[in-house]
Amino acid sequence: MQRIRLRYTKRGRLRFTSHRDFQRAFERALRRAEVPMAYSAGFTPHPKVSYANAAPTGTGSEAEYLEIALTAERDPDTLRELLDESMPVGLDIIDAVEARTSGLADRLTASVWELRLDGVAPEDAERAVAAFNAAESVEVQRMAKNGMRTFDARPAVADLETLSPQADRPNDQACAILRLVVRHVTPAVRPDDVLSGLRAVADLAPPVAAAVTRLAQGLFDEETGTVTDPLAPDREAAETAHRTVAEAAAAKAPA
Repeated sequence: MQRIRLRYTKRGRLRFTSHRDFQRAFERALRRAEVPMAYSAGFTPHPKVSYANAAPTGTGSEAEYLEIALTAERDPDTLRELLDESMPVGLDIIDAVEARTSGLADRLTASVWELRLDGVAPEDAERAVAAFNAAESVEVQRMAKNGMRTFDARPAVADLETLSPQADRPNDQACAILRLVVRHVTPAVRPDDVLSGLRAVADLAPPVAAAVTRLAQGLFDEETGTVTDPLAPDREAAETAHRTVAEAAAAKAPA
């Protein structure tokens, strides 16, 4: 059985696609592309697809991940192209590797987010970010299944900073851009929770909903503060395997 790991996006209006909607679209794409899927056992078999840490509905993403199991081997790049052609524009399959290591979900320990705050002056955002970063704790509330839950959002935030406004934005319209690196902890701290924290510590309240996009997710490097590519270990393992095969073939070749 071959396992393929895929990276996909949620762009434009399709950021409002729910995870269930994406699942339906992806399973249709599997059928259209005639992917030799492995299926679960039981009375209602399902294609073996494992999703990892999907972004909330309404947020864009450049870094969503899933894994599929196949009954016959396929070239990852060719498979990616076939699936991408079968998906709606905006739900784009942008990377594929053969799974040669274990624990993809275990390597998704942090995310990098961009938050665009229309109607917020950059200097106001800078003051709010400074107050958030200086706080030892930032309590926020979120409605959960069992009612309102209060928790500290500050420890999960590895980095929060303001960026220069985008060059294509009109100069007469206030717009602040934030870059957020947040660890995946329990309870999960989402960009909306950080925005609630900015409101709590600095009374920062954007007049319109923030445009939120996940730029990356992967293993968080505590020393550098960066989020690494979770598919890199599979690519490295594939290169090592190919190199070993090539060396063995060369050794067997007649002199």
